[in-house]
Amino acid sequence: MSLFNTSFSLSKLTSLPLLLAGLLSFSSVYAAERTFFEAPSDNAEVTSPFKVKFGLEGMKIAPLGDMTAKTGHHHLIIDGGAIPAGTSVPMDATHIFYGKGQTETELTLPPGKHTLTLQFGNGAHQSYGPEMSKTITVTVLPAAK
Repeated sequence: MSLFNTSFSLSKLTSLPLLLAGLLSFSSVYAAERTFFEAPSDNAEVTSPFKVKFGLEGMKIAPLGDMTAKTGHHHLIIDGGAIPAGTSVPMDATHIFYGKGQTETELTLPPGKHTLTLQFGNGAHQSYGPEMSKTITVTVLPAAK
């Protein structure tokens, strides 16, 4: 008598890929809502001007004025933090709006260490809060001579 059951069913083995495919599709449909930087990476060293690419999961990009649920557009905050949920994102030199639905930009900053905060907001420029923001640090190097 064996302590281990060494028999297996081929039908159980062939159903495993179907189970895994179902789990993967479930997780992609219910992906967490988040915004992130595709580029540059956190703690990157860059020279001005440099490209900034925005990422988004679980929500959709929509232009300024579109108030459809779970939609909005990006705001880039330079040397500042996330905006509380429901608060309007200020409009000034350090709070840049991308109300046409842009997902990238070219940024020029002076040499030194800077924080970049990507804040997602609705069609009225109201923040979705810190949960829909991401802050990274970049070091802008002096231009080569």
